[in-house]
Amino acid sequence: DEATDPSVCEENWECIQRFCEQVNADTEGPLSALRLLAHKIQSPQEGEALHALTVLETCVNNCGERFHSEMAKFRFLNELIKVLSPKYYGIWSSEKVKSRVTEVIFSWTVWFPQEVKIQDAYQMLKKQGIVKEDPKLPEDKILPPPSPRPQNSIFDTDEEKSKLLARLLRSSHPEDLQAANRLIQSVVKEEQEKSAQVSRRVNTIREVSENVRRMGELLESSKRQELSPADQETLQALCQRCEKLRLLLFRLASEAVADEEALADILQASDQLSQALGQCRQAVASQ
Repeated sequence: DEATDPSVCEENWECIQRFCEQVNADTEGPLSALRLLAHKIQSPQEGEALHALTVLETCVNNCGERFHSEMAKFRFLNELIKVLSPKYYGIWSSEKVKSRVTEVIFSWTVWFPQEVKIQDAYQMLKKQGIVKEDPKLPEDKILPPPSPRPQNSIFDTDEEKSKLLARLLRSSHPEDLQAANRLIQSVVKEEQEKSAQVSRRVNTIREVSENVRRMGELLESSKRQELSPADQETLQALCQRCEKLRLLLFRLASEAVADEEALADILQASDQLSQALGQCRQAVASQ
């Protein structure tokens, strides 16, 4: 409810991140999450539906194969289709919500080509004329191809720890079994920290992209006419938030020095942020 609160304009990334963590922590997390998200996406309140779609995309990025498997079933896809279909909620869903839903489903056909039901659902929408042409995905859309999932065991990636664990588990000594338990707990904790770090990076870059886009729209509007007091206040709030995001990106960059691809994404987001802030300062100075 907090993550999709329609009375709040900005995405609540802290709540969204906690939601993703809960999905990953619960055995029935993906199924429960998708049931809740379907209900929110079908909301007659545009803001609530759009926030829910953002939560959905963030879950796709952060909640792994179990989530992907559930979202690719007709049970969930049909709930998205209802938002577009004039037989169901399409008659009163806003064009913005329908456009986002179409974009989401199309993006999944790109990133999950192996999921036949997603492909079938999208082709059915085109055949019925509900989708007339493929949407153009935004260039700054944060939806990378899903990363390779871990192997059957998190120890598969560390041969030494794997051998040590096997030796400890074969032992009949209680102290060795206790050591095995401690080793498992330490590796699980390490994996969870890595996952949280990736989640923070993805969410921060997404927020940067969204804020830069909104700043650009307001600045473009200011060239045509003087901004209203409300828009001026929004622009000021965006600038203040972006200053904080700049510091956060700096910390994330220091964490990602060993990951060239992640570091490149962070630096690109930092460049976009710097340019947007520079343009914002110039606009404020000229006024």
